[in-house]
Amino acid sequence: MNPSASGWINKFGHLVKNKPGAFANFESLYQELKSNGFVYGIHIDIPKFIKVEHELTEDEVAKINLLTALYFTYQFEKKESDFELFVNTVFGYYESLEVGKISFLNKILTGSQTESQLEKLIDSRIYLGGNAFNRAFGNSLTNSLLYVDVLIFRIYLQAHAPVIAHAQHLEYVTINIAYQALNSKETQKEDDKLVQLLGSSLTYLDLEQTNLDGNYRELLKENFTECEKDYFMDMACLTLWEDKHLDPKESDYIFGLGSVLGRSKNEVKSALDFVQFFFEKNKSKIGYLNDKNVAVQFYEGMSKNVGKLILRNSKRLKKELTESKELVSLLSKSATKELNAQERKKVQNQLLDIFKTIPSLAIFMLPGGAVLLPIFIKLIPKLLPSAFDDNRVD
Repeated sequence: MNPSASGWINKFGHLVKNKPGAFANFESLYQELKSNGFVYGIHIDIPKFIKVEHELTEDEVAKINLLTALYFTYQFEKKESDFELFVNTVFGYYESLEVGKISFLNKILTGSQTESQLEKLIDSRIYLGGNAFNRAFGNSLTNSLLYVDVLIFRIYLQAHAPVIAHAQHLEYVTINIAYQALNSKETQKEDDKLVQLLGSSLTYLDLEQTNLDGNYRELLKENFTECEKDYFMDMACLTLWEDKHLDPKESDYIFGLGSVLGRSKNEVKSALDFVQFFFEKNKSKIGYLNDKNVAVQFYEGMSKNVGKLILRNSKRLKKELTESKELVSLLSKSATKELNAQERKKVQNQLLDIFKTIPSLAIFMLPGGAVLLPIFIKLIPKLLPSAFDDNRVD
């Protein structure tokens, strides 16, 4: 399954049809989504029963986990596995949330409701703004509050009203919990980046008009579900994770919050231990923890997406390359020796001719697209016949 190509939701429908018992209940789904980072707003892995051919990007992981969470939530609440009916229900759900940033979904939600339209709808929930250029190079942010969509969907399926007000309460409490947890720390370091990222992910609230104070605790006494309370606790632990120990102020905050949420000290400690283990295991994969300048971040994002495009078109590229003996010769030479200016120019011109025949590589044809060629040349040995690469390991 390739979440960046059309038809991926239809493929997902076929996969889940053969995996009716992938999760025993909503709690097991939650634990899986937490292990994969989705609950924390960090998109690292997907459920094991979904097979993909290529390494997934962060946004692709987010797409699969959001759809997985919505589908199995629907299945648990409605005791129904009809995928077409699920698609129509998701459309109805998002139509009921015509507020703020997602009001533009009206354009998607008109007409027949198909898997193709659902792909566009999910795309609109994954990305936090950014133009097409930034998205093409993997430099737009990914929504960190996607799990809120799942919690609200559950309320929607249970026919609890008003859904929009509940969505606002969920975001209000979540952002306040993260902010207050941050303020309980003696040193904030990287964690302020997390709160900024969560703030930019708000859909139903305007952060500038949201009070960040202790009054949110009054809302916790209202009718939040146990799953929602688990989410609040995990988001608080997420913000405190960096210390790896609790100073008295932090301890008072997190165990006090746990008491308000009806959680025992052992349950709070278990949530803290889990988030610490998660970050220790995945720290190198979590973007906002890495202090890199903008140029490095842009180049890395560009490299990942260009690499993805090249590797996913490898068969077509090999076919085109075999028809250009001179290009293959120059590329094989580039793996061991430096090409001169004339040879580099030949490589650029002939590669650009090849890219014209592969639509998904059209970014190379944009003004300045030639700057991407060094990335291509760095990756191209993986695509050449093994005779050209003596050190290749299959």
